[in-house]
Amino acid sequence: AKVTIVEFSDFECPFCERAYPTVKQVLKDYEGKIKFVYMHFPLSFHPNAQKAAEASECAYEQGKFWEYHDKLFTDRKLTVPELKQQAKALGLDSAKFDSCLDSGKKASIVSADAQAGASAGVSGTPSFFINGKILVGAQPYSAFKAAVDAALAG
Repeated sequence: AKVTIVEFSDFECPFCERAYPTVKQVLKDYEGKIKFVYMHFPLSFHPNAQKAAEASECAYEQGKFWEYHDKLFTDRKLTVPELKQQAKALGLDSAKFDSCLDSGKKASIVSADAQAGASAGVSGTPSFFINGKILVGAQPYSAFKAAVDAALAG
C-alpha cells in the first residue's frame, strides 16, 4: 500500500468512538490503497480502557481482533464481565479468552503501543499518522480524504 494510516486510540474515548465510522468509511473508500494499523493508547482517566485494549489483544490471539474492535466501538460495553461476554458472543474460546484477560499477559503489548505513541508525540486520542503526518481528533471525513489523497499523490 502506498499509504499507511496509524491510529492511536482508546476504546473508552468518546472522540475515538466518534471517529470510528469515519475511519471505517475511509478504509472502505480506499480499499487496497491503505495499510491501516491500530495502536493502543488507553488514557489513564478512562478506567476500562486498559482492560479493553488487553481484551482486544486476547481476541487477536484467536484471529478476531477486528471483529472484537468493531464490537467494542459499537456496543460500548467495557467492564471486564462485559468484555468476556462480548468475546463469547463472537464465538471465541471463552476459557482461553478469560484466562488471557485475567492473566494480564497482554498488558505489555498495550504498554508498548502507548509508549510508541508518546514517543511520536501523541498526547490525546484519537491521533492518526497518515504516512507520518499527524491528524489529531475526531476529524471529519473531508480531513482524512484530503490527507490520504495528498499522500497518494505524493
